[in-house]
Amino acid sequence: MTTPSPAHLHTDIETLAARARALILPGQRRILGITGTPGAGKSTLCDALATALGEDACVVPMDGFHLANRELERLGRRSRKGAPDTFDAGGYAALLRRLQTDVDRVVYAPYFDRALEESIGSALPVPPHTPLILTEGNYLLHDGPWQDVRAALDEVWYLDIPQELRLERLIRRHEQFGRSPDAARAWVEAVDQQNAALIEATRTRADLVVQLA
Repeated sequence: MTTPSPAHLHTDIETLAARARALILPGQRRILGITGTPGAGKSTLCDALATALGEDACVVPMDGFHLANRELERLGRRSRKGAPDTFDAGGYAALLRRLQTDVDRVVYAPYFDRALEESIGSALPVPPHTPLILTEGNYLLHDGPWQDVRAALDEVWYLDIPQELRLERLIRRHEQFGRSPDAARAWVEAVDQQNAALIEATRTRADLVVQLA
């Protein structure tokens, strides 16, 4: 059976915010996933949607489930930090499932501090009865243990931007957090671009492919 291609939408934040708000159902908590390659602008889009939706939405990023640098070193994966097997996919899926059902009290999520390059547990409070969770990350549509993540999401949008702009953003981000220009480019080529190829292969599994005007 042929998998249908996702719809494509070239649009603006206001239209996406209205579409996100339409996911909300009375008496339920829904979860909208935003995915895309490194540097696509996922966190920026989530923050913009959260601002537009106000108290109806809360952001819980995937990046809080980075394995600690100490554990990555033990596993021999520190040089590939950001690859699918450098995250706790099971822990992320478990939190999403809890968010679906535990709606009467504050639920705490971890936060990834880019300055420290480490996750901080219980740093992001999700208020009770928040009807929509926005979660963003690279591997929401990936195979293996990530399938449990997809199962917890009501809808997934794939954010698509021109490659030249995406690479420029990535290099600038790495420079902002301490890498030299040469080291930033080397990391993007050796690590980020390999991960990007994996993520691009999953875009047909999205419910919607988004290009921001």
